[in-house]
Amino acid sequence: MQIQRSFKDTSSYGKLYLVATPIGNLQDASTRMLETLEKVDYIAAEDTRNTGRLLDYFDISTKLISFHDHNSRARIPEIIALLKEGYDLAQVSDAGLPCISDPGHDLVKAAIAENIIVVSVPGPSAGISALIASGLAPQPHIFFGFLPRKKGQQNDFFESKKAYPETQIFYESPHRVKSTLENMLDVYGDRQVVLVRELTKIYEEYQRGLISELLEAIGDEPLKGECLLIVDGASEEKADKSEEELLAEIDFLIETGSQKSKAIKEVARKYGLNKSDLYSTYHQ
Repeated sequence: MQIQRSFKDTSSYGKLYLVATPIGNLQDASTRMLETLEKVDYIAAEDTRNTGRLLDYFDISTKLISFHDHNSRARIPEIIALLKEGYDLAQVSDAGLPCISDPGHDLVKAAIAENIIVVSVPGPSAGISALIASGLAPQPHIFFGFLPRKKGQQNDFFESKKAYPETQIFYESPHRVKSTLENMLDVYGDRQVVLVRELTKIYEEYQRGLISELLEAIGDEPLKGECLLIVDGASEEKADKSEEELLAEIDFLIETGSQKSKAIKEVARKYGLNKSDLYSTYHQ
């Protein structure tokens, strides 16, 4: 067992500060963030050019160390050595909270293993900031970060998560949003989804609707800017419906004038089901 007293410890080691930085709007910078970045001896940055611009804006001259996925294995022992020599160090990502989509978690584990104090300096988080304005249920939610890029791996991922009742949060490249939504529609069915672009910036935009509606709105135009996808969790209503009840509802729609394909599509959309799976089930 280990007990950390962040500000009452007399260790000769330095402290590791995990510092949140603005997502886009520099006015989101907190006083504590700025004070911490100014007082530490080093800043481990995901992209030193990006963080350098932030430091220049606030007239901070702390020395930067490059720390990202491709050099983390070599950098972590070097950073731990600096901390054990008594130097304080801040770790930052390009935007928002560190340790989410960067190698900060491995650094934290290494620091804890050496009894080095780890302090969180909270601030903006893209996922949570987008979630609370999305209109989808904020609780419970689950954050997945970036999705697999290959279609097969992405579909397998969605298959493993499609029954989760939590609102799901994803980061995605603007160049892959359309294909990701198409894959999601195939596996999840036509759920409510919110596409958030350029969060906190002048072109901030929320597109809310069914997956099919967003795909129609996006069309073939390439998207620009940082993107998040907030996706409705699996419907409780769906879980309560047996296969017989679903098929009976399709039959009822057909009997009342709907075309078979339209009836299957409508039931799939209503209960967040995969249209192709429901089509196969119906014809079996």
